[in-house]
Amino acid sequence: MKKILLFLIFASCFLLKARAQDDLLASLAKEDSAKVKQNIATATFKSTRIINMQSVEMTGKGNLEFMISHHFGNAWNSGAGWQNVAQLFGLNSGVATTYLSFDYSFTDWFNMGFASTGNSKFESWAKFRLLRQQTGLKNIPVTVDWFSLVNIDATAGPSTDDLAWNRLSFIHQLLIARKFSENFSLQLIPSYIHYNVVPYGYNNSNNIFSIGIGGRYKLTHKTAITFEYSRQLNAYKDLLDETASAVNYVPDLISLGYDWDTGGHIFQFFLTSTTSSTNIAQLTTNMNNFAKGNISLGFTINRSYGIKRVVKAHQ
Repeated sequence: MKKILLFLIFASCFLLKARAQDDLLASLAKEDSAKVKQNIATATFKSTRIINMQSVEMTGKGNLEFMISHHFGNAWNSGAGWQNVAQLFGLNSGVATTYLSFDYSFTDWFNMGFASTGNSKFESWAKFRLLRQQTGLKNIPVTVDWFSLVNIDATAGPSTDDLAWNRLSFIHQLLIARKFSENFSLQLIPSYIHYNVVPYGYNNSNNIFSIGIGGRYKLTHKTAITFEYSRQLNAYKDLLDETASAVNYVPDLISLGYDWDTGGHIFQFFLTSTTSSTNIAQLTTNMNNFAKGNISLGFTINRSYGIKRVVKAHQ
């Protein structure tokens, strides 16, 4: 009898303890569900570039991104007739520029890069993340990056007085993007370009400004449509070149791309109203007129590599 009584007392204590634990776990779960969760926007764009222009994206910390971007000649030239067909719409015209770049992220908010842009020109840059789009404890409606680049012309100079300092040009951009939904992202791109020396000066300027917009619309899990439009705001008409001939640049830069993510690589095929591969030339000295059919074909290949090994501490 004593054994039965002890068993009943032990069973009652166990059931009371189990119920108390269940009540405690339910209370903790309720408190956890009541907490405001932080939701950070990711994959606003799929790559560090939309098409020609920088995006707010960076490679992951310790990752290196290698990119090849190829711009062919104009697909169509006014008055060229069947010659456009013979040149395979720019693919066989003998005019092409190749852009080879490396991006490396030291942290989640700081990225540096280096590129060869064709025609014996090189450039290097730094990108800083200032704000990250998120909701929850902090409500930030946009992601904001600062981007600064220096370009150097390494072609043979006409004289010994052609100093290296005179061959430098710079671009500074504020990248402001918002991911409106899982499918649609938009970015604003105000730009300031500075040339240390302008070789011809009538109506030209060392300082050139432009404003641009770019976007991405996801079609499927692996494909998307991208677009860009930029407008040069000054120093594009009634200029004089080195021979004192009149020059009018085209202020509008238009691009349309198709992205395909294979899992290991990101391929992009695009149409653009420039044959240049560097943003400085695209935004300041573009002579291709989209309205006249001066459109070039191009493609980009991106590949990321994990450079910095993450070592987990033993528990």
